[in-house]
Amino acid sequence: MPTRNKIRTAILGRRRPVVTDRDLSRLRAAITAFFFLDGFVFAGWVARIPAIKDRTSASEGALGLALLGVSAGGTATMMATGRLCRRFGNHPTTVAAGALLAASVALPPLTHSALALGLVLLVFGTGFGALNVAMNSAAVDLIAALRRPVMPGFHAAFSLGGMAGAGLGGLIAAHLSPARHLSLLALFGLLLAAVAGRTLISLPAPVPPGGPGTAAEPGPGTPPGGARPDGARWLVAVFGLIALCTAYGEGAMADWAALHLHQDLDASAGLAAAGYSVFALMMAVGRLSGTVLLERLGQTSTLIAGGVTAAAGMLLGSLAPTIWLALLGFAVTGLGLANLFPVAIARAGALTGPGGVAAASTLGYCGMLLGPPTIGFLADWYSLPTALTTVAALAVVTYGTRNAART
Repeated sequence: MPTRNKIRTAILGRRRPVVTDRDLSRLRAAITAFFFLDGFVFAGWVARIPAIKDRTSASEGALGLALLGVSAGGTATMMATGRLCRRFGNHPTTVAAGALLAASVALPPLTHSALALGLVLLVFGTGFGALNVAMNSAAVDLIAALRRPVMPGFHAAFSLGGMAGAGLGGLIAAHLSPARHLSLLALFGLLLAAVAGRTLISLPAPVPPGGPGTAAEPGPGTPPGGARPDGARWLVAVFGLIALCTAYGEGAMADWAALHLHQDLDASAGLAAAGYSVFALMMAVGRLSGTVLLERLGQTSTLIAGGVTAAAGMLLGSLAPTIWLALLGFAVTGLGLANLFPVAIARAGALTGPGGVAAASTLGYCGMLLGPPTIGFLADWYSLPTALTTVAALAVVTYGTRNAART
């Protein structure tokens, strides 16, 4: 009998390992590093797209098709990554995906045709999509154990990584070839993945105090987060819709803000480029303060306030008669959108685990894909300022999700 009890204790110990406060701090730092890695590597690649276009002698249309490789690889991978996380664990999957993303960023400069570029970007997109699902799933586990809404902080690291990657890429573009730049970027990414990955691999995924699901006090047959199985999928879809609307706005700002300032308001090229920079900076600021905001206002109020703020900011940014008012509108839009995506992903993960993260992320990624071409078509039919108001319209959708956010 004592031997049987020892075996049972050992098995239970493996299922629910004890994670100390120091371990949680180390895990938080390691997961933050992967979010930074994601933004830094992706922005570094984006900064060299013009040079890669020249190297491959691709037309605008051919380049556009090749760039779809990133989107296709990411979208096709996200749902599969949710299953990989459930089978192998969030931490090993995060490390593997981070290494794949970092290594594959060195491949585009080695290509000499649009077709070859599209194929290697499939690999790059696979790493990008897999890392987004895996690291968000790992973050959801940590949030449940910490009992604090720290997801915005992780996404702030992604935003800061993107700003650092874009800034560094712009500075060294004139001094290093794309091959050397992206090879160094890959080396840095692999080193960061190795250092942060060592912590993730050595420490188990944490569980909330008292076991899984106790934070939300679910009833019998209820998954973590409090939603019953028959309603969990619908709620995940709702939060996925929030992610889609937010990503739609981010994609529209990235591709059309500078053109709007230059074409419609006669801004210089340098000042027009500041449109997205202001938006991205304020989004990072909003995410850095997101945890405090969530703790003070609560999840529902934060979503509603963010949606209304983003809508007001985008209306100002798209319809303002002067450059400076438009820049102010873009800044307000960044603040409003900052925490919508992190909260949506966190809630989807709390409801159904990695599968929820994968589903919401896939919907969000679809928004990133739909935004730029939709804005383009509407601009052809009406005008660019009118087309940009659709971002404001979709931001208001978050108000309609207030009941789901309370669940």
